[in-house]
Amino acid sequence: MPTDPSAESPSVTRRAALLSPVGLAGGLAALGADPSAGPDARTRSPKSYAMKKSINLWAFPYPDRMTLRECLRLAKDAGFDGIELNYDLESDLSPKSGTKEFHAIRAWADEIGIAISGLCSFLYWPNSLTDNDPARRARGLELAAKMIEAAHDLGTDNLLTIAGSTYIPWLPEREPVPIDVCDRRAKEAIGKLLHLAEKRGVSLNVENIFFNGYLTTPAEMNAFVDHFQSKFLHVHFDTGNIMLFQFPEHWIPLLGHRIKNIHFKEFSKKGSDHSLDSFRTLLDGTTNWPAVMDALEAIGYHGYLTFEYFHPFQHYPEALVYQTSDALDRILGRAPGRAS
Repeated sequence: MPTDPSAESPSVTRRAALLSPVGLAGGLAALGADPSAGPDARTRSPKSYAMKKSINLWAFPYPDRMTLRECLRLAKDAGFDGIELNYDLESDLSPKSGTKEFHAIRAWADEIGIAISGLCSFLYWPNSLTDNDPARRARGLELAAKMIEAAHDLGTDNLLTIAGSTYIPWLPEREPVPIDVCDRRAKEAIGKLLHLAEKRGVSLNVENIFFNGYLTTPAEMNAFVDHFQSKFLHVHFDTGNIMLFQFPEHWIPLLGHRIKNIHFKEFSKKGSDHSLDSFRTLLDGTTNWPAVMDALEAIGYHGYLTFEYFHPFQHYPEALVYQTSDALDRILGRAPGRAS
């Protein structure tokens, strides 16, 4: 009778065998490590962290090559606890959908067994809440209100929010907004949106972004959030958005309890590209992930770590999703392939 479980059942894959205790021990032995000594820092963090794995929908070839339901299923199969969805003007997640459609998406996620970890959108850029054009500001408020309703209907209390911009590099035709004017308009807009957010139980999580020239230091971000004294206004901290000039592990202790959701974006200081193409797949950069994780643990963060990436693989797009899950497992000090 065979003793190797992979010989008993063809459903046991090579990956599963390698991730078994025997397979992991063999891998460590091949590296010259003593398997009995515990996790090897060359394979994954020796320390484990109680946080949850999530991935943004932009990492999937949606809607061109995969349906939303297929993306939810793939994220679950790859071992993610949650998936962050994106609101736009054309897809399943847009003003074309309403409560009925969003409840259906939520039901799909519940059926599959994956949480909707948050909602975000690129629509804050062309419709900035601080634009010099009053019509664009009004449209931004309208869309943000729709996003609050959508987040509520989708069953998530995390809505990424971009409070304002002094300048948007990829929209060079737009007139720059003076910093003091930007600050005044941002506070007016967020103040209006908070009433609806509180009513719907949705947190507006302001993202730190260098590209927009606003709230570019922890002190500025803290002052903005604290100004409202609302339990429905927090920070959506993005590790990659500050890596060009600063370091995420330095921001985290200063933002502290204000952080409610997180984007893990990899960035390399070795390059000279400062566009969206500068972001990389996890672990292929210069982010000090052990320091980032220790900083998050120190402030008591136990929420989602969401990989955000804007370029689904052209060929075999599932590979990016599985690679990311594996990388997050290693960062979290977890045996690869497992949800929390």
